[in-house]
Amino acid sequence: MFGDVWKWAGEYRRTNKNIGVDKFDIPVNLKNLIDDTNLWVKDKVFDEDQIAVRFSHRIVKIHLFPNGNGRHSRLIADILISQGFGRKEFTWGQSNLTEKGNAREKYLSVLRLADDNQYSELIKFARS
Repeated sequence: MFGDVWKWAGEYRRTNKNIGVDKFDIPVNLKNLIDDTNLWVKDKVFDEDQIAVRFSHRIVKIHLFPNGNGRHSRLIADILISQGFGRKEFTWGQSNLTEKGNAREKYLSVLRLADDNQYSELIKFARS
């Protein structure tokens, strides 16, 4: 995760990409995600795995940074599930998802399902 830290690490991206919200909409979308997540937790809208995976999916979809969004989203899901809910971290297919291969392709395919509000396969992958 922290092997290649760039000078801009931790700063929102300053350009638009082919994925993610408009660069000017990042702070508002992030605030909305945090507010939604607080509601999900407070009102027990979803189970704990679903809350963490939905958070991960939405934050990667916002695409805060120029690079490293997937790694960041999985790390924050692991922190949420383990530190927030006291549960075991996700295994994310037990593979390096930054390298091309079957595991990465599977991860990307279940992310696309989550884009259509179908989270069950993403949760299964996160726990596989």
